[in-house]
Amino acid sequence: MSAVLIAEEAAARAVPLVAGVLGAGGVAVAVLPAKVRMRAELRRRWRTWALVAPVFLGAYFLGGGGTYALAAGLGVVAVGEYARMAGLRRADLAVLAAASAALPALAWLAPRVLDLRAAALLLVAAALPSVLGGDDRSGFTRTARTAFGLLWIPVALTGLVTLGDTAVAVGLAVALGDVGAWCGGTALGRRGPLSRPLSPLSPNKTWAGVLGAALATAALLLVLGAFSLPLWAAVVGGCVLGDLVESMVKRESGVKDAGSWLPGFGGLLDRIDSLLVALLLAMVMT
Repeated sequence: MSAVLIAEEAAARAVPLVAGVLGAGGVAVAVLPAKVRMRAELRRRWRTWALVAPVFLGAYFLGGGGTYALAAGLGVVAVGEYARMAGLRRADLAVLAAASAALPALAWLAPRVLDLRAAALLLVAAALPSVLGGDDRSGFTRTARTAFGLLWIPVALTGLVTLGDTAVAVGLAVALGDVGAWCGGTALGRRGPLSRPLSPLSPNKTWAGVLGAALATAALLLVLGAFSLPLWAAVVGGCVLGDLVESMVKRESGVKDAGSWLPGFGGLLDRIDSLLVALLLAMVMT
């Protein structure tokens, strides 16, 4: 059986689970009392999830073309947000956008090309705008930020294509992991050893949140029949490190969110930061 058909079957198996989780979540946020501080934000987030989940799963029902469109679409939007935060120029953004369109296509049509040779070409592409423009003031910084953006976004998103059914499990587990982290932090992160922050980059992220994410992701992977220790470690690592990586970028840029168009989240990068790191780790560990 081809990898495309396996991924489509995995998406089909996930539909009842996702529908059930969204339904239960919808009921939960609908009955929240007015005194709950985050009621309005939680409702906005649920509406966004209700729109995003069918798009994510639907891409896998469309085969390789669908997963390519998903990865490329996410990449083009995300690199635009990243370029604004990182202070990159149009030429740097052009490199990032071109990679966002080209790398998922290669992952779909010629995956063997994505090896050390491709990595070398990406490094050269990151340096070209600054080198050809003769930027002797900020050229090295621009090159480093562009190279980081290439690895963080377009390269990571190729996992949506190459990982097949594993990518379905990773995407859904990361989504539930974020919910588990919020529940864990809310329930257990008030006091005690679990209330300690993971990093000064994001003081609201605590060890209680890590515990919540670990439990939620393990449960979902088990239900999907996709649990393995390496994959679980990749997903938990993405849930923990993804937000901290983006917080690092946002703090240096002096912005609160990557954007403002995605209700309840901010920008696209604010939603997929954990997914990006989880996909990178999953490609390495599975």
